[in-house]
Amino acid sequence: MNNRSVILLVIVAAVAGAGGGYFGSSKEMDSEANAGPNADSTMASATGQRKPLFFRSPMNPAVTSPVPAKDAMGMDYVPVYATDGQSDQVPGMVRINPVVSQNIGVRTALVEQGNLAREVRAVGRIGFDEEHLARLHPKVAGWVEKLRIDKTGERVHKDDILMDIYSPALVASEEEYLLALKNEQMLSASPFAEIRQGASELVFSARARLRLFDVPEHQIKELEETGKAHKRIHIHSPFDGAVIKVGAREGQYITPQTELYHIADLSTVWVYVDVFEDDLPWVKRGDEATIRVAAVPGRSFMGKISYIYPYLESRTRTVKVRMAFPNPEGLLKPEMFAEVTIQAAQRRDVTVVPSAAIIRSGSQEQVFVVTGNGAFEPRKVVIGVSSGDRTQILAGLSAGMRVVTSAQFLIDSESKLNEATAKMLSDQLLQKGDDKQGSMAVQGMSPDKMKGMAGAAQGDEGIAP
Repeated sequence: MNNRSVILLVIVAAVAGAGGGYFGSSKEMDSEANAGPNADSTMASATGQRKPLFFRSPMNPAVTSPVPAKDAMGMDYVPVYATDGQSDQVPGMVRINPVVSQNIGVRTALVEQGNLAREVRAVGRIGFDEEHLARLHPKVAGWVEKLRIDKTGERVHKDDILMDIYSPALVASEEEYLLALKNEQMLSASPFAEIRQGASELVFSARARLRLFDVPEHQIKELEETGKAHKRIHIHSPFDGAVIKVGAREGQYITPQTELYHIADLSTVWVYVDVFEDDLPWVKRGDEATIRVAAVPGRSFMGKISYIYPYLESRTRTVKVRMAFPNPEGLLKPEMFAEVTIQAAQRRDVTVVPSAAIIRSGSQEQVFVVTGNGAFEPRKVVIGVSSGDRTQILAGLSAGMRVVTSAQFLIDSESKLNEATAKMLSDQLLQKGDDKQGSMAVQGMSPDKMKGMAGAAQGDEGIAP
């Protein structure tokens, strides 16, 4: 063994010895404080009645000896006793003298029944309302005769004329409609019902053809009144909005594949935000949200969650959430960034504890419950959502209990040591039932009682008085 290994071993032994000495000295101080005039005789009597079952190494509980011994560092083995009066102790329970509890800073808190609320904060991006986007294409080929709206960003209103186009196919359809109208008028006095009906059906089909070509209703009426075909057909805006793109210019030949205009209604905007997995249980459709943008300082905008996307973004490990915000003044503009605050709905009448009380491990969560008389019982719990410094408990605790909120990791270390020692003691008692000392301890006891007795033995090996 080289010098570095020796030095490291000495440091570890010194730390462990200091911890054992602290708890051991605490136990002795408690015993001395409770001693009366007959303390010496009482202690002698107790020593005579209680015999250790075996001795364990202070550094490794798995190393034991049937007789007192010392380890390689010269530290005495710790005696392990069996106490019949505490055979019902829970495995892993730790008993601490009140003086020791105060010295190591043990703090407790009540388990409460109350409400949990949480604000989810994130950075969002403003986008278009996809339900109010329009991309205008002509239904027939032709030429742009006049461009009335020729700039991107211009505001338009519903039914505004955007451009005039000339299409030979549309002019031919108008001529057919006019002929159908004249034919219906000439045959209206026919004595044959079939002829009159045929003329009316021809007018109906010719008019439907114009509508399918998106000829505006006002131009169809003007065609009927004047009896003359129009060379230019108007293209109208489908709703109030802003022109995002102009796709054609005057004199340009256009086809149904040509996008004439891209128009967006900005009276409502969508805001997209990425929510992390731990915030997702708090978020649901309909929750209210508030946003702030740098372009409008000092003002908040209210909206609601309209959709939660059903998949996770693999790169960011987040779920995209969409919110809708009214924008009557047009202050919220697509591609702006926004500070988003989601007011998640309250969880009402739930069991909550301070988050500091929960000891998390890789496979489970637990707390230490104060059971009285200086005893702390490890209790497995199922946790729910967290808000601030409080966490919801789904199973394992009920309101009114008291749990440890500080120094619980020190108690947890002692609890695990006690539990391991109790298990080892139980195994040794069962395996050495024919030994004289072991048979005296386990004679007439069931296996369950042995395990309880082994758990009670932890009271003599550490911080318990």
